Amino acid sequence: MAAGGDGGACAPQRPYELVVFGASGFTGQFVVEEVARAAAGGDLRGGLRWAVAGRSREKLRAVLERAAERLGKAALGAEVGLLLCDVSDATSLAAMARQTRLVLNCVGPYRFFGEPVVEACVENGASCIDISGEPQFLEGMYLKYNEKAAEKGVYVIGSCGFDSIPADMGVLYTRDKLKGTLTGVESFLTVKSGPEGVCVHDGTWKSAVYGLADQDNLRKLRKKIGYAPVPVVGAKLKRRGLVFYNQEFKEYSIPFMGSDVSVVKRSQRYLHTELQETPVQYGAYVNIGGLGSVIKLMFAGILFLLLVKFSFGRKLLTKYPEFFSAGRFTKKGPTQKQMDGTSFTMTFFGEGYSEGQDPQNGKPNVKICTEVKGPEPGYVATPIAMVQAAVSLLEDAACLPKRGGVYSPGAAFSKTKLIERLNKRGVEFSVISKPEV
Repeated sequence: MAAGGDGGACAPQRPYELVVFGASGFTGQFVVEEVARAAAGGDLRGGLRWAVAGRSREKLRAVLERAAERLGKAALGAEVGLLLCDVSDATSLAAMARQTRLVLNCVGPYRFFGEPVVEACVENGASCIDISGEPQFLEGMYLKYNEKAAEKGVYVIGSCGFDSIPADMGVLYTRDKLKGTLTGVESFLTVKSGPEGVCVHDGTWKSAVYGLADQDNLRKLRKKIGYAPVPVVGAKLKRRGLVFYNQEFKEYSIPFMGSDVSVVKRSQRYLHTELQETPVQYGAYVNIGGLGSVIKLMFAGILFLLLVKFSFGRKLLTKYPEFFSAGRFTKKGPTQKQMDGTSFTMTFFGEGYSEGQDPQNGKPNVKICTEVKGPEPGYVATPIAMVQAAVSLLEDAACLPKRGGVYSPGAAFSKTKLIERLNKRGVEFSVISKPEV
């Protein structure tokens, strides 16, 4: 059965292959631009039939005009459809899902607005990709819709933005480049900014506020799902402290708070249970700089964690993102200059066992270092990752898992050309140092 549950050759073809939902939102506008670029660049065999969806016809038109201007075109005219659709109106969501093979869902925070879109897609035979970094949403959708999506032959793939494609695909890339068996990887994220500094839109801030407030429910959810434990193969990866000095980078690092660890774990569990691949242990960290940064971050973090536990605290945090994040998060989001000056590097240090060595015995005897580099994470790399995931889903359909379902990116795309596609668009995977035995 073809992806998109279109019921084989005799079913009428859907008018669109891809719809961007929430197209006029802050992130949505950049996703629209990236889809337009992919459509113009001939990434897809036989062109791309696509549409934008949202609440306001005027705003959707404006976003298409902006994208055309940014691509140096007169207009993205008649070839792009316009669908009026509201996340609080289930009928409109169903109508959108029936018209396309794939929905790119840009309406967050997903814990509040994500499920109706997943439900509409699964019920109406469309696949769905989102850029959520919220483990509770991602895993909740797995619990509720995995079986139904499998029945319908559609794919629901969350966390296809900066959370967590670089980490999830980076671990797989590292594994594939090591001659032997990779058993453990740690990644270190460095975000570089220009003179204008770094800035994030407050939508991401809101997701973080509600996510941290809800840790207990995430534990309950995982109990309910009843995940099979993933066996530890090879030497056990050491957990590092809350703050530590990193010799490799000569700066301080802290555990990465995003969804990367939980997403990679789900991918590794799937690849182990379904494809009998050796599971890789993973730890994610972010480099924060010198001692001054550590002290500032500790104060901010303690304040954040105190406030996040109470509803009035959450109201304060979400009302004044700029104040509580020392200007890092704003309601306006970053300027073009700030985005142009920002980039990321994620460095992976892997260890494992050379060919012919038994990972169940003795110490790891090979190391490898790889990296994923890219432009500004939130609004440049995220749309690239999301749109290339979409292109892979549409173009590499034969390489996706045989059954539909709710998947993490690594589980869905491990056999596709996604890494190759990302490399071409400037999210670049490379080997820094070859394994030495």
